[in-house]
Parts: sequence; structure tokens; C-alpha cells
Amino acid sequence: MKWGEIYRTREVAPERGHKPGFYVVVSRDFIAGHDDISTIICAPVYSEVLGLRSEVVLGPDDGLSKESAIRCDFLALMFKAKLTGFVATLSLEKQDALRRALSYALQLNP
Repeated sequence: MKWGEIYRTREVAPERGHKPGFYVVVSRDFIAGHDDISTIICAPVYSEVLGLRSEVVLGPDDGLSKESAIRCDFLALMFKAKLTGFVATLSLEKQDALRRALSYALQLNP
């Protein structure tokens, strides 16, 4: 696993309407790729786009069936074992947008 990769979960989640969901890895590569570490930080992907600065809009060009948004305000600690379906790696443009959205969501910008 690497930063900026999109995965699908196989398990349903109550907070996701009892459906599997998509998540983007935002843990640094050392953590995400280390076999002895079982959890990583992910940003969830929602099918509703709200137009927030803390979102990154994705679509079919990014491996998803419809327009959706990465929501950086709702980061989650996930077990790697739950992220079973690799979908795609974000383009460099989307990776830059994700960095900006994370920075905004975490108030890292002055």
C-alpha cells in the first residue's frame, strides 16, 4: 500500500449506510507499506460532492463509477486487512489536490 491509493472495503459499515466503501490511503509510505503495521490512516470517499475545500472530487478517470469526493474532514484509522480491493492510484494532479485538502482540513496552513 502507498499514499494516494484508493481501496474498496469488503465489509459493510454502519456509518456508510451499511455498504462497503472506498478509502484513500493518507498514511506515509513507510507506515502504509510496512507489513508489521496493521493499521493506516485513510480518507473516506463519499458519493455526494459538497464542494468543500477539504474535499477532492474524483470520477471515472480516477477509477470510480461516478463522481465522488474524498472527504479529508473525516479521516479514519483502518485495518489494512479491510482494504481488500485495490482500485487505482491518484494522478499527480489529484495527489496535489489531496495534499491541499488535508492541509486545509487539519488547519496546517497559516
